[in-house]
Order: sequence, then structure tokens, then C-alpha cells
Amino acid sequence: MKAGVNILNFGPGAGPEALLGWAQVAEALGYHSVFISDHIAITPSIRDRYPEPLYDPFAALAFLAGRTTRVQLGTTVIVLPYRNPLLTARLGANVDQLSNGRFIFGCAVGGWEDEFAALGVSYKQRGRLATESLEAILALWTADAAVSYQGRLVRFEDVSPMATNQKPRPPVWVGGWTEAALRRAVLLGDAWHPILRPAPRTDPGIDDLRRVAEQAKRPVPLYCPRIRLDIRKQPVDGERQLGVGSIDQVRDDLGELQRLGAEHVTLDWYTGDVEATRNHAHGWEMLARLAQDVFDLRAGTLR
Repeated sequence: MKAGVNILNFGPGAGPEALLGWAQVAEALGYHSVFISDHIAITPSIRDRYPEPLYDPFAALAFLAGRTTRVQLGTTVIVLPYRNPLLTARLGANVDQLSNGRFIFGCAVGGWEDEFAALGVSYKQRGRLATESLEAILALWTADAAVSYQGRLVRFEDVSPMATNQKPRPPVWVGGWTEAALRRAVLLGDAWHPILRPAPRTDPGIDDLRRVAEQAKRPVPLYCPRIRLDIRKQPVDGERQLGVGSIDQVRDDLGELQRLGAEHVTLDWYTGDVEATRNHAHGWEMLARLAQDVFDLRAGTLR
């Protein structure tokens, strides 16, 4: 099981030095990948949790591409309806080229209604728009000749394909927990990339994913979840999120994900405390602790 790191691109602790510091620490420790999340308009429902400054994920990854050499660079996740799919395809292809083929395209539908309103995008039609956008992006990344796409919401004619460094294209990780999201992951994705919530640990949706794949007569996508990373000095009693607790509890959580077949786990150190985003040293210490005591990052196994 590979391990990656979600780099915070928002809040008082964000900035070029912090973005670079996290990427270089993750790469030096042997982590597989670093990821950046997505917002465009910081509206009232978002502001308290994800405040300015905010760094665009594609711009941030392009910046990191030139300052790292090995670590994979991904998005967790691009909100597909927020951008014209031609623009998203172009930005993703560029990041993949600038990083010499290290891009992972994580994407989903999104759920912040006032951000959709600020961007002039239909909230009610976001599911269909996401699906059509992803279909169009995949066509633009894989075609050998000019691409035309005619959907209900996405339409364009005779657009040249957009070359990526990877062949046939960058891996696509699809987020979301709904039935529609699972279908999108099965039909269009290489991996399912859910953000795990305080849910029963033994039921992360894997059975539903397998059912949808069986119904569609398609392979089951890889399982690549994102979890919290919050190592405490003492065990946490009662209900808790995966990745929150003592080092032994976190080790057990990762073991459970490995047992369920997780190919990759992304670690997110943001707890909702905006001021704590300034304390990068604490986050780096947790990554180092995992690398020393829990993960054999070279082998991709738990110790």
C-alpha cells in the first residue's frame, strides 16, 4: 500500500515556502505522492474552514513539478463542474508534461452550493456536468485525431487532442460516495478516491463499488482513500475518524485499509483548526513518525 500526503493550499499557513517544504519533506521521507485540493470562490459556507490565501491546485502542482524529482503530483480533488472541461484538460496535460509524467488526476462533483452560484454553474446539474466533463477530458487526452463531443451540457467540435506525458493518459481517481459517484469511478476512473468520514470502519463502500462494477461488467477500480492524520499521545475512545488517535490506533486503521485492498492512502493533516495550519513542523513530525514506525515506504508495506 502506497502512501501520499495532502498539502494544505489554503489558510494562514499556506504559501510558496510551505507548499515546497511539504513536497520536499514528503519526497525525502519516501512518500509516493503529494496532493492539492480545489476551491475557486471562497464563499460564506467555505470561508471559515478554507480561508484565503488559496492557491490553485494546477498552479501549485506546476510550481512543485519544477522543484521535485520523484514524488507523484495529484489533485484531491478537482471539482469537475467548476471549469470548462477544455480548460481542465489543458491544465492537467500541462502539469503532466511539466512533471515528466507524475500527474494523478483526482476529480469529483463538489457540494458547496454557494460556490456553484458564485461561479454561475448549475448546482442541480452538477452530476451530469461532471460526467460529461470527465468523458470529454478523457477523449482529449487519448484521441489520435481532432475531438468532437456532443453531450447535453458539454459540446465542442474539432478540437485537437491534448498530449500528456503518460501513455495513454494520467491515472484518474474519482471521488464521492453516492451511487452515481461509484458508477463514475467504475465507468471512467482507474481508482475510487473517497474521503473517509466517521463511518463504520468495516464498511467503507467497497461492497457497493464491487456491486456497481459487477452490474456494469467492468473491473473494480483501485481503492485509494483519503483519511485524516492526527496522531495523539493517548488513544481516542469511542467514535473517531480513521487516522485519528494514538500511533497504535493509526497503525490499526492503516492495517484495516490494507486488508480491504487499499492500493494507496492519502494522509490529510487538517483537523479544521485554521490557526494550526501554521504549524508545519508538527505535520512533518507526524509524517516522519509514520515513516519510521508504521510504513516501510520503499516496500509499500506496513511494518
